[in-house]
Amino acid sequence: MSAVHDLDQEQRAVARAVRAFADEHLAPHAVEWDQAKHFPVDVLRKAADLGLGGVYVREDAGGSELTRLDGVVAFEALATGCPSIAAYLSIHNMVAWMVDRYGTDGQRRRWLPGLCAAEQLGSYCLTEPGAGSDAAALSTRARRDGDHYVLDGVKQFISGAGTSRVYLVMARTGGPGPRGISAFLLDREDPGLSFGPNERKMGWNAQPTRQVVLDGVRLPADRLLGTEGEGFRIAMSGLNGGRLGIAACSLGGAQSALERTMTFLAEREAFGTRLLHAQALQFRLADMATELEAARALVRRAADALDRGDARAPQLCAMAKRHATDTGFEVADSALQLHGGYGYLAEYGIEKIVRDLRVHQILEGTNEIMRVIVARGLTGAA
Repeated sequence: MSAVHDLDQEQRAVARAVRAFADEHLAPHAVEWDQAKHFPVDVLRKAADLGLGGVYVREDAGGSELTRLDGVVAFEALATGCPSIAAYLSIHNMVAWMVDRYGTDGQRRRWLPGLCAAEQLGSYCLTEPGAGSDAAALSTRARRDGDHYVLDGVKQFISGAGTSRVYLVMARTGGPGPRGISAFLLDREDPGLSFGPNERKMGWNAQPTRQVVLDGVRLPADRLLGTEGEGFRIAMSGLNGGRLGIAACSLGGAQSALERTMTFLAEREAFGTRLLHAQALQFRLADMATELEAARALVRRAADALDRGDARAPQLCAMAKRHATDTGFEVADSALQLHGGYGYLAEYGIEKIVRDLRVHQILEGTNEIMRVIVARGLTGAA
């Protein structure tokens, strides 16, 4: 296996193109979007013009058909402009990949062109008010009624809810536990589907987060994704890639915070010298850069394993998600500290990065659950 940290020419070109997009279309507006709680759907569609609406989707359905390694490179670059927008796009791409991977030809033709163009946005609906980390305990029901299913339940913390058009919903069609769960594709216009108010959050304010309420939503049977009882496996396979996307977004946000700190320290003076020349501060920067580089290598190693179908890929994805999101937050927090009082001001953009990256340690499986996954892989425990 080649060293995955040595990107090839095409991957370096992807990184440059996406970083240029982030610098032009995301970074100048990130603080404003955060404060106004504005979801820039028009910018998401511009990102789709760059191929970021269906990163992993096959080309015949309008996707870019890139590898997971390509994807983490792209999402890291995108998150330098705004981690909140990059992270939403990562979730959107998780939905698109699941439709591409598990959908019928008819489902792929119906749903994927709009998702890949970001003309239709996607939301992933697994978590419930009473079932977060224990996702297999979800209680949303899907009752078979002739040629239809009828869905009832509530989903919690759903990114994009209310604005998204496509909702990939996990619901219980059978008995308790993971084998009783199935996956369904819902359209925002389906009768009985509604949304709670936009949640007031610490970060991620540039994307909406709402409850998704299902009150007797009646779906034709062809909205079932995969087969009955396969939903939990579909959900978990999607999360392997989703965890890499969130990990990459943490790297990008932290990289931006590090770069802004370098610029700030180069411009500021104290005690007769520029702060960047102070060895104690140089050591802090060195540690931040070293930790980021180590996390980046692990994320790319896990992405390579997922691309190759390595049996250890789920464990490596959990390792990468845990390490990169912890590291990203710590680096961003250090960047705020090195800015002194200015880091606490919204106009410098550092406090926003800190707030945005904090939730990455929680979503797509909390970092405590990532430790459970890794431990199970080590010990063979069920």
